[in-house]
Amino acid sequence: MDVAPERLGRWLENFAGRHGPWTATGLLLTAEDGATAELTAPPGAPATDDLEELRSQAGKPRRLGLLLARKGAVAVGVASGARLLVSKVDTHYVQGRTAAGGWSQQRFARRRDNQARAAAADGAGIAARLLLPEVRTLSALVTGGDHTAVDTILAFPTLRGLVELRSERFLDVPEPRRSVLEDAIVQARAVRILVRDPG
Repeated sequence: MDVAPERLGRWLENFAGRHGPWTATGLLLTAEDGATAELTAPPGAPATDDLEELRSQAGKPRRLGLLLARKGAVAVGVASGARLLVSKVDTHYVQGRTAAGGWSQQRFARRRDNQARAAAADGAGIAARLLLPEVRTLSALVTGGDHTAVDTILAFPTLRGLVELRSERFLDVPEPRRSVLEDAIVQARAVRILVRDPG
């Protein structure tokens, strides 16, 4: 589950209320009844194995780059804390798969590949315009949507500086739109917690 930094203290209290007092070994909490919770810091937060430091650092405002892509849609933005500072959303038509066989199927596949390449090139151009000027100020680049679409965009040599900032966290988002980009900020800032119930 994802927990907003501002709600982390309350979540820890509730975890103790449900499972009993807990002890921390680094960022792994073990409760009295055997339940565990493993916390992962948000992208861009300093790496730490100390729970109190995580609580302190997680809520601090950080500048994050966002790159969301699916098929022919891309959304790029820069966020400071919970606020979206700048963004651009773009869509391209990319033909879906066809049931036709033989020569027609190959022709449609080539057309689809060309459309996807054009969409990726435009996505890379948007990322370069919005994110590269901010690269020195970004704590991390958070990506999401479809792995192939995102990887294709980031494969452009001009975006090498962004790849170095890419967070391991990959957001599961629908087709990128402005509202999806705003929701992605919430996911990108969250402390991720893996809870395992006893037994």
